[in-house]
Amino acid sequence: MSTDPAPRHQSRERALTLLYEAELKGERPESVLAALPMAPDPYVTTLVTAVGERMGEIDAMLGEAAIGWDVDRMAVVDRNVLRLAAAELLACDDVPTAVILNEAVDLASAFSTADSGRFVNGVLATVAVTVRG
Repeated sequence: MSTDPAPRHQSRERALTLLYEAELKGERPESVLAALPMAPDPYVTTLVTAVGERMGEIDAMLGEAAIGWDVDRMAVVDRNVLRLAAAELLACDDVPTAVILNEAVDLASAFSTADSGRFVNGVLATVAVTVRG
């Protein structure tokens, strides 16, 4: 896989759109992947599959880290950015923690509310310590 930041950034954006689609349709992320007419970039597949396979574990970590916030009550985009980044922390040891957190903050800032970047950063900082020490 490429280590160039631009393609990975684009892969994260595409993975986020697929997770968002899955949630809106009430489907598993893997089902949305399987329904695509063309297979996405391998990194997109890795991220979306990791979220789908570990959704319960990820949501439990997010619920513990987001003090005062129930995962189900978070904004849909924020929740899926958090799931995506948590899955990447768990499944992609080759990606530095700081890169994952920065990318998640960028996605939240670009696609959600003005306060989402700070919220995502705070929750993920706690999750990162749990996952990676």
